[in-house]
Amino acid sequence: MKIRVKILLVVLPLLTVAVVMVGISSYLFATTAVKGVAVDFLNFMAEEVRNYADGQWNLLVDNNVTGDPLMEKAAKLAVESFAQGILRSDTQVIFALDAQGMVDMIVGPGSLLPEEQEALLSYSAENSRDFITIKVGGITRVAYTIPFGPFSWQLFITEERSRFYGTVEQIFRTTLYIFIGTLIAGIFILCIMAQYLTKPMEALVKTMRNIIQSNNLNESVTVYYNDEIGQLTETFNRMLQSLSAAYEQVKQYAFDAAVAQKREMKIRNVFQLYVPKDVIEEVFINPEKMLIGNNREIAILFSDIRSFTTISERMAPDELVNSLNRYFSIMVNIIMDRNGVVDKYIGDAIMAIFGAPVSHGNDALSSVVAGLEMMDRLHEFNDAQKGFGAPEFHIGVGINYGIVTVGNIGCDKKMNYTVIGDSVNLASRLEGLTKKYQEPVIFSKGVYEHIAQDLPCRIIDRVAVKGKTQGLPIFTSRLQLTHKEKAAWNYHAEAAQWYYTRKFQKALSGFQQVLTLFPKDPAALRFKERCHHYITDPPPDDWDGVEIMTEK
Repeated sequence: MKIRVKILLVVLPLLTVAVVMVGISSYLFATTAVKGVAVDFLNFMAEEVRNYADGQWNLLVDNNVTGDPLMEKAAKLAVESFAQGILRSDTQVIFALDAQGMVDMIVGPGSLLPEEQEALLSYSAENSRDFITIKVGGITRVAYTIPFGPFSWQLFITEERSRFYGTVEQIFRTTLYIFIGTLIAGIFILCIMAQYLTKPMEALVKTMRNIIQSNNLNESVTVYYNDEIGQLTETFNRMLQSLSAAYEQVKQYAFDAAVAQKREMKIRNVFQLYVPKDVIEEVFINPEKMLIGNNREIAILFSDIRSFTTISERMAPDELVNSLNRYFSIMVNIIMDRNGVVDKYIGDAIMAIFGAPVSHGNDALSSVVAGLEMMDRLHEFNDAQKGFGAPEFHIGVGINYGIVTVGNIGCDKKMNYTVIGDSVNLASRLEGLTKKYQEPVIFSKGVYEHIAQDLPCRIIDRVAVKGKTQGLPIFTSRLQLTHKEKAAWNYHAEAAQWYYTRKFQKALSGFQQVLTLFPKDPAALRFKERCHHYITDPPPDDWDGVEIMTEK
């Protein structure tokens, strides 16, 4: 809504209320004054008629003829003649109603209609004395009514209302015309004044719109008046000058920031080939904290190509590099799709971590799924190798979940974001066991405890890896099992329980059921052989089923 309209909406109601109040006051004062005159005039005539009627009644009383109908009629005719004589206009009507409400006397123009006569019954019944408004012959009249007991009359002295209130109504009409004229003139004057007052503001708004459309801060607004609006306009012009100077500085800063951002993106893209993306983000957010290591639980995955030396001897160097690049591309994509980070390449081996620098809540499960998917994609890779006439790759994956120290490790000349600790070493040892146990993926109990509810798992053995004296159970898993595999794994789990509780005969029966389903199952064959040995040559009392590894 424009300011002009707002000015009109504020001032017009005030002007309207003032004129209306003056008009109403004038009308009320005039009406009150006229009513007073009418009451006095009609009351005077009513008293004159009644006094004359009293005189006629007293004559009847003095002559002792009050009961004579002819004499009373003559007295009433005399009163009627008197009333006719005191009429002061051709619009006055004087009449009297008897005790039954019937017209007993009437002088002047017009006559009472039946409905009008009925409306006056209440005044006759109550012997009222009052100034009232009535209708006679369909014409609205003001009247003064008084009772006259001797004749059982209720006298009404009336005059047309317009004779008294015509001037008042003329005053009202005149006031209404004045109000309309004043309102029109006020609107015209207000429009001129509103335009005068808002002209500087319109110029200010127009300039602001031009600035927004053109982004040109060098414009200025004309100062029309030396008042508050003029001061506002002058202040706005000064602000534009300051903004123009600041805008030039901002453009320069923006240009410098854009150049710096492009440089940063180039640095990020280059270093993402060597350092995990999350690490780079953390460096930019908290560079001072990157030299501080911290301990946390993560999953560590090691994968290695078996007999890689033999493979490399059979391939030309460029073919070997091409095969390795394709292999790493497939495996790294799988790891990263599962929120893993490739820590480093160790020759043909991959070390990956899950849970650092950012934990995703299901890092152990993600690491095992990644390892199993690596095995599935390896078949596709080997099919391509056959097509190229190149040897197939066979890998093993070892996974551990435990506490490690994670952070930037090195010196100011060379830093690596990596993890160190006993849990890392154990993951490497587990990868080495995949060849001995002929299992593609082997993981520790720490991993098993986090994924047992999500993936089918199978215990492989209890081992003490090289460099350790304490044994731990190792497991493998699959993404899904066939009905036959599910049955075999259930037999295996039950048989393993019998085996580690030294019930070797029952364990042998269970492992034999596994071999019935899968005759070449490596784990079942291994446990079967041990059961035969321990049945004939029982282990010592402190036997705990742990196999001591002497090789990595």
